[in-house]
Amino acid sequence: MTAASSRVLLLDIDGTLVNYRTELPAGAAAAVREARARGHRVYLCTGRSRAEIYDHLWDLGVDGLIGGNGSYVEDAGQVIFHQVLDPAVVAEAVEWLLAEELAFYLECNSGLYGTDDLPAKAAAWLDGGATPENVAFFRAALPNLIYGTRSGRDDVNKISFVLRPGLDLDALAARYAGRAAIDSWSMTGKRPEFGEIGQLGVHKGVAIDRLTGHLGVPADDLIGFGDARSDLGMFAACGVSVAMGNAPDEVKAAASLVTDHVDAGGLANAFRRLGLIG
Repeated sequence: MTAASSRVLLLDIDGTLVNYRTELPAGAAAAVREARARGHRVYLCTGRSRAEIYDHLWDLGVDGLIGGNGSYVEDAGQVIFHQVLDPAVVAEAVEWLLAEELAFYLECNSGLYGTDDLPAKAAAWLDGGATPENVAFFRAALPNLIYGTRSGRDDVNKISFVLRPGLDLDALAARYAGRAAIDSWSMTGKRPEFGEIGQLGVHKGVAIDRLTGHLGVPADDLIGFGDARSDLGMFAACGVSVAMGNAPDEVKAAASLVTDHVDAGGLANAFRRLGLIG
């Protein structure tokens, strides 16, 4: 398969561009830089909010960002779209999360705002449990997280909270029916460890449509790269879609191409197979 002279590349971050230890493989970084040097445009397309796009990711020279699973779109520093959760929903959710003693963080472009118990409860899902090393790993993965959160905000893209065994997400979805979307996600690629309270009708595919309308490019010029269920909307919006080797079977089945694991050069190998780099 070969690429046209110029394509728009949409990269999920966790499990795709970086691995589950939040490390950016040198091969992936080099592939992104070479693709841009060859005239392709590259956008991050992620569940992360803008506050979680750290300098080493911007330093790749990417052209823009789709963040918060589609709640934010930026091109060349220009904000194309930004929509936040209803503050009333955020306030109600925070009250419920605190009452249920669920650790959480509010994902905003201005910052990530979490509860004091978040590192220990998140680390409990890692192999070995909430050891000092695992707690330190989680703190390092979210280095700028602001602790002590006990109330809502009016600039929240979505809310992530640490799951506990037996928590009924279907009941939570029924509680927020018509007001918010309930989902789950994985920080390890092994199992869902986090629940998510997000915006209705907001996903990567819708945001990509906004970006391509702004850019004036057809869907056939888009190539999406991802590893999770949240990437399925991206795949549907792109002419070509690439699932990482570490993706679940349902994501692989929806992709045009399946590449190698993120830790086995998956992104760079896919770029080569698609003719994006030499």
